[in-house]
Amino acid sequence: MKKYILPYSIIGCFIFFSSCYYDKKDQIYPQVTTTACDTTNTTYAAVVAPILSANCAGCHASSVASKNGAGIVLDNYTSVKPYVTNKQLLNSILQNGIVPSMPLNSAKLDACTIDKISAWINKGALNN
Repeated sequence: MKKYILPYSIIGCFIFFSSCYYDKKDQIYPQVTTTACDTTNTTYAAVVAPILSANCAGCHASSVASKNGAGIVLDNYTSVKPYVTNKQLLNSILQNGIVPSMPLNSAKLDACTIDKISAWINKGALNN
């Protein structure tokens, strides 16, 4: 009987000391800080046009749209407006399956960028 007490005591002590482990919550689960997406002053000229230029112009600029962009031009307000009106612009960047997803063969635009375009559309998609 005595020969079994020592091994069980060692195992019991090991389990006792190894089972209680404390860490600091903020080190294990760091708080992710997110910055708010400001859509209050979203205008075509200051916000939407630069987004379209950076993400769409490669295929949808006037000079290449007929070859690479199915004839869809998105480099000026007059050309963009019909795609806003028929909801193709927003549906394509939302990648919801209603129209082909854009940018083609690329990752979806980040949520804040989509929110800015959506806010501009919801405010009437003005040429401002």
